Amino acid sequence: MNRQTTLIIAAMLLGILTGYLCNTQLSPADAKTVAGYFVIVTDIFLRLIKMILAPLIFSTLVAGMSGMGDAKTVGRIGGKAVGWFLMASFASLFIGLVFANLLQPGAHVGVPLPETTASAGLKTSSLNLKDFLIHVFPRNIFEAMANNEILQILVFSVFFGLALGQLRDTKAGLLAQSIEEVVPVMLRVTEYVMRFAPIGVFAAVANVVATQGLGVLAVYGTFMGSFYIALAVLWLVLLGAGFLVLKGDVFRLLGLVRQPMLLGFSTASSESAYPRLMAALKRFGVNERVIGFVLPLGYSFNLDGSMIYTTFASLFIAQAYNLPLSLDQQIIMLLVLMVSSKGIAGVPRSSLVVVAAVLPMFNLPEAGILLILGIDHFLDMGRTVTNVLGNAIATSVVAKWENAIGDASDEDETEDATDPVLASATARH
Repeated sequence: MNRQTTLIIAAMLLGILTGYLCNTQLSPADAKTVAGYFVIVTDIFLRLIKMILAPLIFSTLVAGMSGMGDAKTVGRIGGKAVGWFLMASFASLFIGLVFANLLQPGAHVGVPLPETTASAGLKTSSLNLKDFLIHVFPRNIFEAMANNEILQILVFSVFFGLALGQLRDTKAGLLAQSIEEVVPVMLRVTEYVMRFAPIGVFAAVANVVATQGLGVLAVYGTFMGSFYIALAVLWLVLLGAGFLVLKGDVFRLLGLVRQPMLLGFSTASSESAYPRLMAALKRFGVNERVIGFVLPLGYSFNLDGSMIYTTFASLFIAQAYNLPLSLDQQIIMLLVLMVSSKGIAGVPRSSLVVVAAVLPMFNLPEAGILLILGIDHFLDMGRTVTNVLGNAIATSVVAKWENAIGDASDEDETEDATDPVLASATARH
């Protein structure tokens, strides 16, 4: 574990101890008063997260769209890849929704609602398909950014990015390069904000334990266990879909990618597994040009583990605050996450950022993400290994459709991950 993860775990343990002392040594009224001071800290951390949303989504999506250029450059391979990505994303989100409802990990938690609940989007009482469709399209992009309306920002960013891509060979190319340079800056800003995560975790956990007692800790175990059950089902679905195209070779592929999967699991970073995954797919026989096109696209649009987590975590938060969502609202949430999650793939803790952006649209407290932030690293390990597997299958399936799988390479599986070609690919991710 890295230093940040160690600090988060230490902060969580300290928060448990502090909350326990407040819960047992103070009167209920005094414990509530002290918990109110912890809320100040959590609110500041939430504001920092909200601060980065609009520029982060705009810069990452516009840079990606403008880099694609004209639609003709995407071509047949890109169409097949995106089709697979959309089906896999929908399956992941749907499985998360189903298992969150079946297992009810947040039921009976009874976390009290914050005194002020942000409602930057539509109210759940009036949320319907008509309102959702109208709400997607911005009437003023600056208003959308000021209110962190993520879907409206996405719509504008897609139009802006496509237009910028077609004008890339003109003077507008300078603007495209400038926006691309904004992306690493915003990623660094996101990193800075996340350095405050241990403080936010401490305050959030101390607040919950001070008011709810130690019994709330059982909820964390239930949540983690339920989520990994859902992940196991997603694995079966992905492998089953891969088997339909690759037949028995899908098991050979699974054996070849075990090393990058283990690397991704241990580091909780899909990017760390990228060079080894490229090498494994080459050993599987996938054409290098297909790897070079589909795999980077998958790292942006095909994060299956992150997809399933967004619906699972969102419904967990709704259950924890006893704010049930109707079936219609859950389906709309699935569609919202289907779109919004494509805007900031590759961002550190991107799943949490997506959830934080979507919660206000359904009148759910943004503070809910702090309920799960303390154990997010252990959840991220499962998300990451699933992302790696999903992209390995997706790249191989597209290659199979394109008859671009040749003889398996005899390269050594321990090929140095610092190979110049692989290193350059890693630098782009």
